[in-house]
Amino acid sequence: MELFLAGRRVLVTGAGKGRGTVQALHATGARVVAVSRTQADLDSLVRECPGIEPVCVDLGDWEATERALGSVGPVDLLVNNAAVALLQPFLEVTKEAFDRSFEVNLRAVIQVSQIVARGLIARGVPGAIVNVSSQCSQRAVTNHSVYCSTKGALDMLTKVMALELGPHKIRVNAVNPTVVMTSMGQATWSDPHKAKTMLNRIPLGKFAEHVVNAILFLLSDRSGMTTGSTLPVEGGFWAC
Repeated sequence: MELFLAGRRVLVTGAGKGRGTVQALHATGARVVAVSRTQADLDSLVRECPGIEPVCVDLGDWEATERALGSVGPVDLLVNNAAVALLQPFLEVTKEAFDRSFEVNLRAVIQVSQIVARGLIARGVPGAIVNVSSQCSQRAVTNHSVYCSTKGALDMLTKVMALELGPHKIRVNAVNPTVVMTSMGQATWSDPHKAKTMLNRIPLGKFAEHVVNAILFLLSDRSGMTTGSTLPVEGGFWAC
């Protein structure tokens, strides 16, 4: 299916660790603005995908994000992929973990989306935003109380954004994958015994595949009547 993304300017947060989305967009001919807090990740990404525009900023810092992205220029599409997973038992949750998680996983989505949406509205053009949520937004997972909370909030934020931005022809959706074996996923689920406890809850018996395809579909005009949706890419985890 041709997605017609060539030439469109796409901003992707969390691009360093979630580089699969950047690579796929680059392959379609899209013009990618890659945002990451790790310069080394951006440097390697630029080598892999010549022509992308790297932006190094910690999205947990509101003022730094405003400086870095406030003048980024016209953006047609946005993927809010940046996230942290600071796992603690509920009784041991710290203020620092709570604050950092909500700063990156939720507040940054609001800020970056505001920047992009305001630009789209000022130009009078349609756009699409995809928020990368999680299967954890609707199912409890041990030691994930804060992470689950941020993703549950992100799902509802997605719906409210869709409601308010729809009249401006801006669609907003979320994808909700199971474990993706990026460095963040590997840090939590690389232990075979621990991974088995999760895999046993997934009818397809495997961790996430094809998440990037779902993101690209929701960015494209092929999903032109889809907004406010949460698209599970979790192998049936929610069915159990």
